[in-house]
Amino acid sequence: MSAVRGARERARTEITAAIKDEARRQLADQGAAKLSLRAVARELGMVSSALYRYFPSRDDLLTALIVDAYDAIGDSAEAALAGAGPAADRTRWVTVCAAVRGWALAHPHEYALIYGSPVPGYTAPSATIGPASRVALALISVVADAYRTDGLALPPVAVALRPEAERLAAEITPELPPAAAVALVAAWAQLFGTISFELFGQFNRVVTDRDAFFGQTAETLADSVGLLRGEQA
Repeated sequence: MSAVRGARERARTEITAAIKDEARRQLADQGAAKLSLRAVARELGMVSSALYRYFPSRDDLLTALIVDAYDAIGDSAEAALAGAGPAADRTRWVTVCAAVRGWALAHPHEYALIYGSPVPGYTAPSATIGPASRVALALISVVADAYRTDGLALPPVAVALRPEAERLAAEITPELPPAAAVALVAAWAQLFGTISFELFGQFNRVVTDRDAFFGQTAETLADSVGLLRGEQA
């Protein structure tokens, strides 16, 4: 009986993967807004009612694709961080940023699904929150390590922003001072803003050497979150 159950589970895993692969192909061809369960089923030679046993609605399939994309870019960030080993905190920061960009350039349609225009009629459920946080948590961990050892070089928070800074610190970086929380949120926005500009064409006829430009951006973001340069550490 266990052998039959195992075969069924393998078959379900394989069919689920095939559905996702076809859905990603349609994302690349037509965009998320036009994703259709019927079209996916048709391309796979399935009847729609059979596909609904795996994904009851388009939104369920979109959520699965979104979670997969967040997990994939999170895997890249975490692997880069682990691979950097005991390198200096700035080096680890830049390495994670480069890994995030590298994944985005290699998977532009999946990146667009999670960081591009919202899909009309779709609201992401809470199941996406954890996977979506993984890149940010990797970057936060670098800053937290620096804070515990060499400290951070951060300007004070403006008086008007202090309540918001304290709220951010309490919610997302309780181990860090409020100024670090503000700097990290700003750096997170600038990192993905820079990557999005590159992927979505805003740098066309503006930035030619994209690698050098991004490298400088990552270093500037390291400054902005207070990571010390080698001569300061």
